[in-house]
Amino acid sequence: MRKHTVTSLRAGVDLLNEPFLLQDLLRRVAKDGRPYILATLRDRTGQVGAIYWDVPDYVDGWIRPGLVTLVTGRVNLYKDALQVAITDLNPSGPVDMGEFLPSSKRPRGEMLAELREHIESLAEPWQTFVAYLLLEEPLTTRFANAPAARGMHHAYVSGLMEHTLSMARLARFLASFYPYVNYNLLLAGTLFHDMGKAEEYSVEDGFAYSDDGRLVGHITRAVVMVEKAAAELGFPDEDLRQLVHLIASHHGTNEWGSPIVPKTLEAVLLHQIDLMDSRVQGFLDHVANDTARGTWTTKRSEMFGTELQRPPGME
Repeated sequence: MRKHTVTSLRAGVDLLNEPFLLQDLLRRVAKDGRPYILATLRDRTGQVGAIYWDVPDYVDGWIRPGLVTLVTGRVNLYKDALQVAITDLNPSGPVDMGEFLPSSKRPRGEMLAELREHIESLAEPWQTFVAYLLLEEPLTTRFANAPAARGMHHAYVSGLMEHTLSMARLARFLASFYPYVNYNLLLAGTLFHDMGKAEEYSVEDGFAYSDDGRLVGHITRAVVMVEKAAAELGFPDEDLRQLVHLIASHHGTNEWGSPIVPKTLEAVLLHQIDLMDSRVQGFLDHVANDTARGTWTTKRSEMFGTELQRPPGME
């Protein structure tokens, strides 16, 4: 039985073989030549930074991100934030990953019902096409379980579904706000744009990249999935071409991973919707995960490159 969770940690607490998920791991060398590791420990309640000096070879040989490890060390206060000074790590036996991975606060059934409502708002043949991919197993379960990212934003179980539904609500509003928008194309592109992440991340390994994620990537995977389904259903070629463009261009620039930049009205809207939802949730996630309780976060946000001010009510 676990004695401590991340939210129960306080400065001065000693840990003895306490299980935590090792989510990030950076090997560094100090100015005096001493090797050390910076890591992030987490469970479903949150995350905390950790440092491990003079890592023994027998430990360095097996540790990697995505493993649940038994942590021995002491919780300290470093730059106004909690940090675990690790003195030993040991492999953990079989565990329930649900105890260590954060999860969306939205109920799974509620999100699946909203997904169906969005799909039912589409005209044919779009409705049948989107349902064929997103409401059929085994993709539905993987899509509902996957995170939207390993960090930065929506980095939790069902984060991909939450991110997609948030974007879908924005897409439906903007389709009614701006003229000339093809509603069916924009909404279908929104629902499909990140579905390749259901194959890109392995929930069982603590959100590590799968082989498919490393070798193919979620954009290419989503395009392949859409083109295969279109061939099976006889989906119109021109609609398919427009849809593939939305998926391929949704990161916005070549530097951000898109093979093509947005060149249609719907593609421009999809990129901006994705950017806005990921940035806003990334802000909220960083503030929520910061272990300090002051007005400002103690850690710089990787997404924004600075400390962030907590909105009123989040102190």
